[in-house]
Amino acid sequence: MDIEFAAFVEARQHRLLRSAYLVCGDHHLAEDLLQGALVKLALRWDRVREGDPEAFLRTVVYRDAISWWRRFRREDLRDAPPERPERADDVPGRLMFEAALRRLPPRQRAVLVLRYFDDLTEARTAEILGVTVGTVKSQASAGLRKLRELAPELGEMVGKG
Repeated sequence: MDIEFAAFVEARQHRLLRSAYLVCGDHHLAEDLLQGALVKLALRWDRVREGDPEAFLRTVVYRDAISWWRRFRREDLRDAPPERPERADDVPGRLMFEAALRRLPPRQRAVLVLRYFDDLTEARTAEILGVTVGTVKSQASAGLRKLRELAPELGEMVGKG
């Protein structure tokens, strides 16, 4: 195994797994999506390593998640997210936010995770999801509005979209 590849994976796998979980809402599917993306990256490592391998991984994860949604059109949202513990006083709000996020349609959820959790631009989000920037804007706006409806007690955490 390439030492550089192994170091890359070790440094980013937890955050990428968390993003995959937030997008699909299922811990096991998130692991499968990330594992599949890592296999694809490993096969192309010599070509991708000098560019932006993390962007490559994100694109594969989100496109594979969309393909999965199209095939199965269902969600199992009972699992807890894979994450290191945060401060105890953040837990109730975070859990409430994640529960509301899981109730969004898949595309809105993916847009919000890419834009606000992964902190990507509208253009990069559109590129990853294979949609227009206008679609990203409208899905983000609708997703934020729906989050405010689902969990009004979160207040400022869900911004003014």
